[in-house]
Amino acid sequence: MSQNTFKKKLKAGSAPKSGAGKTVFTWIEEKLDVKGILGEGVPVQLVPPIGFLALLALIYIYSNHRAENMTRKIEKAQQEVEDLRADVTTLEAEYMQSSMQSEVAKRVAKLDIQELNQPPIKIEVEK
Repeated sequence: MSQNTFKKKLKAGSAPKSGAGKTVFTWIEEKLDVKGILGEGVPVQLVPPIGFLALLALIYIYSNHRAENMTRKIEKAQQEVEDLRADVTTLEAEYMQSSMQSEVAKRVAKLDIQELNQPPIKIEVEK
């Protein structure tokens, strides 16, 4: 069998540099001890179910987040409706008060207009 000439063999006792050759996956392997849990490799038949479960988890988190945001918006809209309803009730009461005959008479008294004491007279014209 021929020897591997592509890779350079490490000298005995020399380790690779700490910064060189480190990737995210090697860091995860070191920190989580993946070889101790999974052995020498990741079983390929487990990747699709685990990926599917991860996708379901992301969808669940997204839907919860969206539902909470919708609930907040609904509560805010309900509070605005209550405030507007109170404003409308106040304005209606003020309008009813200002349209009373005694209030109108007080306002037009400043313009030297007097309130009638007699009922209006109907004028009929014969043809």
